[in-house]
Amino acid sequence: MAKNATRQPDETDSRIDWGIIFCVLMLALIGLASIYVAATHDSSATSITSAVVSQLVWYIIGTIAIVIIMQFDSEQLWKVAPLLYGIGLFLLFSVWVFYSRSYYASTGAKSWFAIGPLTFQPSEVMKPAFILMLARVVADHNNNFPFHTVNSDFRLIGKIILWTLPVAVALKMQNDFGTMLVFFAIAGGVILVSGITWKILAPAMIALGVGGSGVLALVTTTMGRKILEKVGFQAYQFARVDTWLHPSADTSNQGYQLWQSMKAVGSGGIFGTGFNVSHVYVPVRESDMIFSVIGENFGFIGGCVLIFLYFLLIYQMIRVTFDTKNVFYAYISTGVIMMILFHVFENIGMSIGLLPLTGIPLPFVSQGGSALIGNLIGIGLIMSMRYHYKSYMFSRNESFK
Repeated sequence: MAKNATRQPDETDSRIDWGIIFCVLMLALIGLASIYVAATHDSSATSITSAVVSQLVWYIIGTIAIVIIMQFDSEQLWKVAPLLYGIGLFLLFSVWVFYSRSYYASTGAKSWFAIGPLTFQPSEVMKPAFILMLARVVADHNNNFPFHTVNSDFRLIGKIILWTLPVAVALKMQNDFGTMLVFFAIAGGVILVSGITWKILAPAMIALGVGGSGVLALVTTTMGRKILEKVGFQAYQFARVDTWLHPSADTSNQGYQLWQSMKAVGSGGIFGTGFNVSHVYVPVRESDMIFSVIGENFGFIGGCVLIFLYFLLIYQMIRVTFDTKNVFYAYISTGVIMMILFHVFENIGMSIGLLPLTGIPLPFVSQGGSALIGNLIGIGLIMSMRYHYKSYMFSRNESFK
């Protein structure tokens, strides 16, 4: 007990993954600088300080959340997973009634709470709760069925669908298709690493590819769109697909935002126009289109540095997962990685015209409190792996002294 009480500071420091902290810190600095540029050229002088300071406050709140989450070990996370999932699901359905009327009028999505001047998107904090719940479901199933068979794997897929379906229904009621795709990506990533046999995965992936191609084919025809309307597709979703397929067809209306973003990124060239030098106006570039600021100011090199930081962050997460050798943590890590990867892939892809516009923010960079908090909670879950693994190793080593 005495040796535990006199633990050396360097041992305590090694329980913290400084590699992950470095990547997130660099992305945060890029985000603050980009928000400053966007606010400088798009808003009044008073809102510049407000935009940067409010984002900084959210970073501080998110950092506090990380510190708190790091105190939870795998056993505690296992126990709270159903509770957090239930709370998140309650908020997802509640927002359909208590949604922000002003946000709905401008976007058509009932996905934001409004408390005075503050807005909050419950789906963002539902993401880590969903990850925890899926990790628990898969780890529990594989513990009960250590040998994978077609029958047991189908049961596992059924369980994952069962826990995903209520979230999908809630998001469908909110008309938030982009966020729904994030949850599908998380579920898909967890399924891939859950050990399900390729006898099931291969046909499922082929069917998914064929189905996606079929939907895309239907979108491009009038008859196909009538069919899709009957299953819930909205006019604004068709407009986004049209903008994606033909970005130069209507550069003054539906396609204006994408066209301006592509112009901004293209004008940056290799090295960019320089910090805070902006010649192209891009609507909502402080959040959804933040990559256009980076592309214009810092060019191709700046964009590559940003992408490298994300891949370095993912690498650090994977390394922590292999070090801890905990299956429950492994599924949590997979969910967090898929969440971040999908956000990065979709946001940058839509900013340069490779993917349809969905309103997905760029992790740790885009302006927005709820999205930032959700991503930082995910980082907290990863940080807790290293924190408690190191703590366990120190205790084990000291027990032999």
